[in-house]
Amino acid sequence: MTTDPHRYELPEPGGWRWLAASVHLFTALGIVCALLAAHALLDRAYETAFAWLGIALIIDGIDGAFARALDVKRRLPRFSGEKLDQVVDYVTYVFVPALALQLGGHLDGLWGGILASLILLSSLYHFCDNGNKADDHCFVGFPAIWNIVAFYIFAFALPGWAVSILVLVCVALTFVPMRWLHPMRVKALRPLNLAMSGVWAFAAVWTVATGFPAGPGAMAALGLVAVYGVGLSVLWPLLGGDEAP
Repeated sequence: MTTDPHRYELPEPGGWRWLAASVHLFTALGIVCALLAAHALLDRAYETAFAWLGIALIIDGIDGAFARALDVKRRLPRFSGEKLDQVVDYVTYVFVPALALQLGGHLDGLWGGILASLILLSSLYHFCDNGNKADDHCFVGFPAIWNIVAFYIFAFALPGWAVSILVLVCVALTFVPMRWLHPMRVKALRPLNLAMSGVWAFAAVWTVATGFPAGPGAMAALGLVAVYGVGLSVLWPLLGGDEAP
């Protein structure tokens, strides 16, 4: 005689499913931020646009923790939070920033249109690449963080030739299997990574609040964090990063 192990389990209260659904709704709010950012761009309110992109970045940074805490994947198996996240991220990380660079005069004319198209197309490759994340939560290839790249271009008021070089390098690195750290997920050096992220966030908020381009202090802080992040990614294999949990 066999006994069903689930026979005497009480059904889970429906409220948990609603809480799980609220996490997906929270993630989806990022696309509303993208719409508001696009409206700001059309009004040439670039600081406001990046403020909305910053809010979308915060949502993307914390929604995963909520999803894991509420076991969303088990409670809502038909709804893919990963697909939702990918759609929102492509719009907020890639499409709106590319639009900002064009409307902001950083990608002008035919050549600017070509560079913007390369941003969109290379990012589609990255988003559709099943191997774009390593087991240690590093991104493999440039992680299509064009919202960050565009922010630096505005903050540093880069000249056209520098913008072209930066865009081409980032597009090329999309196809190079170099590992880029996720500061919130990679455990190695997490305290230092979080501290540098805090420095960056403060400088970014200050820049948006005071207007582009960034002031000398904010520019120094942003530059320091950029050098740290890129340098750590370059040195990651030498630091034993491939074996880091």
